[in-house]
Amino acid sequence: MHQEDQSADRGPSATDKLRALAEATQSVVEELDLPVVLQRIVDAAVNLVGAQYGAVGVIAPHGGLEQFIHVGMSPSAVQVIGHLPEGHGLLGALIDDPRPIRLSQLSDDPRSAGFPAHHPEMHSFLGVPIRVREAVYGNLYLTNQKSGEFTADDEELVLTLAATAGFAIENARLFSETRRRQAWAAASAEITAVLLSADHAVAISALLGRVQHLASAALACLITEHSDPSQLIVADATGEFAESLLHATFPVEDSLSAAVLHGRIPMATERKVSTAAAWSPVVHLLGPVMAVPLIAGGRSLGVILVARSIGDPSFTPADLEMAADFAGQASVTLELSAARADQQRMMVLEDRGRIARDLHDHVIQQLFATGLELQNVAGSLPPGRASERVNSVISSLDAAISQIRTVIFALAPPRSDLQLTVRHQIIDLATEFAPGLMRPPSVSFAGPVDLVAVGGLADDVLAVIRESLANVAKHSQAEQASVAVSVWQGSLVVEVVDDGVGFSDSGRRSGIANLEQRATLRGGTFSVSSGTDGTRMLWSVPFTDEPNEEEVPT
Repeated sequence: MHQEDQSADRGPSATDKLRALAEATQSVVEELDLPVVLQRIVDAAVNLVGAQYGAVGVIAPHGGLEQFIHVGMSPSAVQVIGHLPEGHGLLGALIDDPRPIRLSQLSDDPRSAGFPAHHPEMHSFLGVPIRVREAVYGNLYLTNQKSGEFTADDEELVLTLAATAGFAIENARLFSETRRRQAWAAASAEITAVLLSADHAVAISALLGRVQHLASAALACLITEHSDPSQLIVADATGEFAESLLHATFPVEDSLSAAVLHGRIPMATERKVSTAAAWSPVVHLLGPVMAVPLIAGGRSLGVILVARSIGDPSFTPADLEMAADFAGQASVTLELSAARADQQRMMVLEDRGRIARDLHDHVIQQLFATGLELQNVAGSLPPGRASERVNSVISSLDAAISQIRTVIFALAPPRSDLQLTVRHQIIDLATEFAPGLMRPPSVSFAGPVDLVAVGGLADDVLAVIRESLANVAKHSQAEQASVAVSVWQGSLVVEVVDDGVGFSDSGRRSGIANLEQRATLRGGTFSVSSGTDGTRMLWSVPFTDEPNEEEVPT
């Protein structure tokens, strides 16, 4: 009995300690999920040396503690204490000088910063660094050894465990990085299909969504240049605070996004996104940030900025590398998509040009020849019903030729280096009002309209047509409407006809008075005839005399 008591007083034997170390080592190295590995390191260390409390502090890239995994305190006690340690006092001393610290009484060391309110009492202390390769990854902290203080043997055991923990952490990090790389690669293939099939806005939103998910971020947004060179703008955003930040502007100065946009080099940082006021409602809620350039065709499309919440782990160099590779592949896909869209537009333009040529070279010529033949036939017929019908067909052919010429003109867009002609602007007006009508209005031209309708006269013509089509769209309930602009014997004539219900003068006098005044100032005329079968507006002015431009109403 006496021998058993003496054995108990001596504590665990060397064999027991080695067995406990082997068990602790096995529990640490058999797991590959990094958060689980860190938790097992703390649990194993506490059990190995009989400590009451233990923790692993992961060192942030810019100093201090990025993560603090602890055991021994209940959740309610942690909640009462408030924020976790940030790396001051003895914890900071071990960060600054990564050598073991063993104390019989914490309060006796001048480096001790004390404890916050409601913190449990802690006396003995043992802290050792955890190295991953040559770098210090974090520190292992243990307090309140059950026999009173930690021994040199305890320190050796914990140092050995810390060395093993370093290998386990490295393996877990490599495994986690491999899985992340696989996820980024799979997402790259998925997003390529989306970028090639969707329009630009949808593609960018999908791209940001994937980046946010892969980076485990709270926010992802596209930052682009603003019309004001001193400003940047949030062109698109997804995640937390996206609605608050969308289309927000902020100064280029002291901006991470500007540095990446102009330098075209990906960057990660712990500091805020920007000090701009536009970010102030949410910037204090954002933690680690990384930004990667989005470049296509040798030009910068913007910067993809990704932010995590405060307290989340920092972005590692591997995270930055994977995000930059992903953005690079997405940029190539966007460039390919834009080239494909340009090619499709060119094909459409070529088709339009071919159709215009065919209409001009074949259809119009055939119709013109048919009209001439009918004129010969009409000349050989005696006056009567047959002659009238032939002449009516000839008039219809002339109207069809005029319509086809308008179509040919619309199919051939103006050169980008030339100003829009009045005919193109009239066609654009008709297209603008088409949604308000049951059918798009037909447009026809006769004579050298573009040569005559220039300057102030062109402005008047467009104003007359706009007012007339607006009246048709708002009031007429018409099924069909037509606009005819012609130049004939020194006059320019605009005629707008619809088959609507007509109107009374009381409803539209201000607009009609404006058209009358424009005609009068140019020495012309304006008339409106309206009935239950439709309305006809006729605006005619000579084009030889120009009025005083300041007198023309606007």
